Amino acid sequence: MNERLKWFKSSYSDDEGGNCVEVALSTDVHVRDSKVADGPALRVAASAWEAFLAAAL
Repeated sequence: MNERLKWFKSSYSDDEGGNCVEVALSTDVHVRDSKVADGPALRVAASAWEAFLAAAL
């Protein structure tokens, strides 16, 4: 990933270091495990992310 991303934690995450998901928005949506910031990240099209959220909520 060459672009500089601004990551933020899920609003459902707590401050105790548990299971946290971070998301970064660009033309696509990037998702990663906050405990492994330099690890792999999932990258999906914004339309696919919106469909996922609609189905999950």
